Amino acid sequence: MSESLNKKDQRKEIVKDIILKLHRGLSVEEAKNRFVNEVGSISSLEIAEIEQSLINEGLSPDEIKKFCNVHALLFESALREATAKEESPAHPVHLFKLENRGIEKLTSSLKELIKKKDRYTSFELKQKIKSLLLELMGIDLHYTRKEQLLFPFLEKYGFMGPSKVMWGKDNEIRNMLKEATQRITEADIGEYLGTYLNPLIEEVEGMIFKEENILFPTSLEKLNVNDWVEILKESDEVGYVYIDKPKDTFALIAELKKVVIEEPKVKSDNAISLPTGDLHLKELMFMLNTLPVDITFIDKDDTVKYFSAGKDRIFVRTKAVIGRKVQNCHPPQSVEVVEKILSSFKEGKRDFFDFWINLKGRLIYIRYFAVRDENGGYLGTLEVTQDITDIKKLEGEKRLLDV
Repeated sequence: MSESLNKKDQRKEIVKDIILKLHRGLSVEEAKNRFVNEVGSISSLEIAEIEQSLINEGLSPDEIKKFCNVHALLFESALREATAKEESPAHPVHLFKLENRGIEKLTSSLKELIKKKDRYTSFELKQKIKSLLLELMGIDLHYTRKEQLLFPFLEKYGFMGPSKVMWGKDNEIRNMLKEATQRITEADIGEYLGTYLNPLIEEVEGMIFKEENILFPTSLEKLNVNDWVEILKESDEVGYVYIDKPKDTFALIAELKKVVIEEPKVKSDNAISLPTGDLHLKELMFMLNTLPVDITFIDKDDTVKYFSAGKDRIFVRTKAVIGRKVQNCHPPQSVEVVEKILSSFKEGKRDFFDFWINLKGRLIYIRYFAVRDENGGYLGTLEVTQDITDIKKLEGEKRLLDV
């Protein structure tokens, strides 16, 4: 047993050395030869562990990201043999793979168009390509589910590499896709294919390889059944693309929701445990007061229970309002409107109303939301008031940090 472990450690050290030398200029061909002669085969989990250890030892995630396509090529033959786990139709990995088949259909269609490009006028070809690229934009949802669900669970087991390296590659693909879609109308078709479309297809298909031969097998090794159940539940919130979610997934989620009722709890250390995280009371109070909106909550009996106390409140609120019926907080001419809003919420006819007014030269947006429990039962009404004067002036994008 110890001899087997030693051999495994030796293999990992050799692979680490090959990767480091690749980063210092070793050719891919030389790296492959050394890999075949000195290592032979390696599991996807070992590759993930090696890249994680390189990050731990100080190799920049950006540097690893720069070479991760080369790493994938290096391990290709070994990895294809190493991924052989069967997943149920409702398993998140199976669903990720089904989405990848949808992505591959789009990249195949793009490659087929390129191959037969002489059959079309430049305008026709561009129109067909653009249509497929717009459909490929759905890849963002696939990447988002991976980044927001798989990566956090891997991080719990000490694997930071995917979120540091693969997320960066995802964003590169997003940017390449956006640019390819924007440039198609203005660029010469020959230049466009070589500069924008072919590199995009290569990166998209390369990411499928990395997911299915490194990320997913590593996740299957590391995550336990409870982790996958949680990911399946959360996947419903994020959504799917290019697939119809299998019916047994709907049934499983329904059963899980019956069994697991996520109720908030007050913990012994003066914290509130919520389904999406824990907050101490002080954190909660100041968080609510920091929101760039004013909020007021009225319970199911029309009693004012709470308001936030931000430093720049739009409408004055005093503590004297707490415990008061909301109808008594409005002038007589407004009470009828208040009653109509509350009645429609209680009867389930509406979940939302909004109004906007000009106040002292500012545009104020006022929204009312019905607050409901997991069964749709009415718990109360939330009033949200926001000064949107400056928001309305925003144009274009702002991606750089002002310091």
